[in-house]
Amino acid sequence: MILIGERINGMFRDIREAIEKRDPDAVVRRAELQARAGAHYLDVSTGPAAAAEEQPAIMEWLVRTAQEATGLPCCLDTVNAEAVEAGLRVHQGKAIINSTSADQARMDLVFPLAVRYGAAVIGLAMNEQGVPKDADDRLALAMELVANGDVHGLAMEDLFVDPLILPVNVAQEHAVEVLETIRQVKLLASPPPRTVVGLSNVSQRTPERPLLNRTYLVMAMAAGLDAAILDVEDQALLEAAAAANVLLNREVYCDSFVKTFRKR
Repeated sequence: MILIGERINGMFRDIREAIEKRDPDAVVRRAELQARAGAHYLDVSTGPAAAAEEQPAIMEWLVRTAQEATGLPCCLDTVNAEAVEAGLRVHQGKAIINSTSADQARMDLVFPLAVRYGAAVIGLAMNEQGVPKDADDRLALAMELVANGDVHGLAMEDLFVDPLILPVNVAQEHAVEVLETIRQVKLLASPPPRTVVGLSNVSQRTPERPLLNRTYLVMAMAAGLDAAILDVEDQALLEAAAAANVLLNREVYCDSFVKTFRKR
């Protein structure tokens, strides 16, 4: 299970203020906290308030700051292609681009960038018509992502398909459809693409967010989930993931399985 820390994002007040002032302290603190918690990647996002023309410089600054603090690779979270490339140019190691939809113009923009810089890509199972309601339509869009990634020379292990989980309080029926999509994505290619979810989306504006996040992560892992963008500072969440890893026979049991999971 690849853990992508969600917290360096301009939608959060501390990071937004850090971006506005170009003060690295909050970014460094969040990067270090997530690294100690066990993150494998740091999701870095300029946030919705950043002006388009400022985003390339902001992304470059965020990537440099986070990597200098931890050495961890980053997941570049923006729809601004210039900001993506700015982050890729200064990134050390293998980055993940977050993301492309299944729209042709977007895929033709993002996949070549990924190949040029040796990055992985998160592909969203959505297009200009929005997020599908059922697994079959999500899988059709996932196949578009697989086919176009292949055409552009992207290795399948560098494609992470995101079936797009929506908040359970407004789209409850989507939760099971996403799980079925995760199961079926593995049949689309050989070797198959990987799968990822933005876990916190499932619990937006609900009173029991940590409980819903923990439960859904374990269910998704049982369906074959490979990665998640999540709150790695939530200790109970990571403990649930560690337990699921053992119970799904992905890791050999040891008494210190939680500690071992964090290290890996």
